[in-house]
Amino acid sequence: MQYLLMCCFDEKSWGSLAEAQRGKIMEDYWRLIESLKKNGQLLAGAKLDACSSAVTVRHQNGKPAVTDGPFAETKEQLGGYHLVECKDRDEALAIAMRIPTLPAGGTIEVRPVLQLE
Repeated sequence: MQYLLMCCFDEKSWGSLAEAQRGKIMEDYWRLIESLKKNGQLLAGAKLDACSSAVTVRHQNGKPAVTDGPFAETKEQLGGYHLVECKDRDEALAIAMRIPTLPAGGTIEVRPVLQLE
């Protein structure tokens, strides 16, 4: 079964971490990614650019409307994702608990991916 691990972090808090701490977190992250690749569990993943680069598309007055910025005002922003193959939810949670941004204040949303037929 596939699970999407959505990694969220407050961009301002991330920027306020010491450069050495951010560097250590990213080193730990790459070790995790390599492990998931080696195990054949990582199907896809990416780090997202800052929210300031986002645009949102909505439907307003019968027409598509494009606005600068993320779609919602939130304390945490989606910073990246991992699509993983797991035998069950518990295995997906075990992977999510290894994501190095958690101790620094990150949040990981774990959601099963439903296949469209």
